[in-house]
Amino acid sequence: MAVREVLNLVGDKWSVLVVSVLSHHPMRFNELRRSVDGISQRMLTLTLRGLERDGLVSRTVHPTVPPQVEYALTDLGRTLEEPIQGLAEWADKNRAALQRARDRFDAAEARAARKRA
Repeated sequence: MAVREVLNLVGDKWSVLVVSVLSHHPMRFNELRRSVDGISQRMLTLTLRGLERDGLVSRTVHPTVPPQVEYALTDLGRTLEEPIQGLAEWADKNRAALQRARDRFDAAEARAARKRA
């Protein structure tokens, strides 16, 4: 149960990427959006709200005109830096092996499909 809850919490690609980007320093919304390749404004908003709700990200509104909003990892959010870094290192180390496995699987599927046809 606890593992499932945590995976639901940070298991989507956007949450992991946002936490990873915020691990460098706090960011304003548009800076964060530019730093997370491919994320839409709506998806970033939803992701930040979810991370804030779970206590992983803080949202600070600075009293300027116009107001500036800054997002940062909380102490709890910072505890995710090491596991996420470990996952990133594992992905880099095993990327080629994963692709070879996919290629073998896809080739076997294609051969089986040709036999069935």
